[in-house]
Amino acid sequence: MALVESNMLPLGTIAPDFFLPNVVDNSIYSLQLLKGENGTIVVFSCNHCPYVIHLLDAFVAFAKENKGKGIETIVISSNDVKNYPADHPDLMRELALEKNFSFPYLYDESQAVAKAYDAACTPDFYLLNAKNELVYRGRFDASRPGNNTPITGEDLQNAVDNLLKKDPILEKQYPSMGCNIKWKAGNEPAGFFI
Repeated sequence: MALVESNMLPLGTIAPDFFLPNVVDNSIYSLQLLKGENGTIVVFSCNHCPYVIHLLDAFVAFAKENKGKGIETIVISSNDVKNYPADHPDLMRELALEKNFSFPYLYDESQAVAKAYDAACTPDFYLLNAKNELVYRGRFDASRPGNNTPITGEDLQNAVDNLLKKDPILEKQYPSMGCNIKWKAGNEPAGFFI
């Protein structure tokens, strides 16, 4: 496991659209189809990363609560399943059903979507406004496995709340931190090091 931080895509970036299968129903979905009325949270995640596992239950509750506010959540796994079989779509489906995800869990087999978003780690969070403009990217909160900081989701929740109130979103944003995305051999982004 290589610990890495978010690349922090520039604020204001228009989120790239995508067409990816949802592991639960095998239907193909796009950002345009799934986006929320008031905004959308896109998360690059996976099954096996301890940083994801650490906050998963809190994040599932967070996504469900914000869904009622017109904020949709989309979770994408881009990991190489040949070398990381715990992230295989069949096991993604099992996790989605076990945790009763209120959001689609999409599989980015080609890893093209992760590259388009300049995603670096799991979890990596992106908040888009209703025009699909990036208004927040970074961490859920300051909690990490073993640091004894409570899981609150406050960084992402504050960004969502400000978006809904049409208040400015703080420009000082902290990168997320987690396992590196497991790139397929030869598919690593330029400048990627383990």
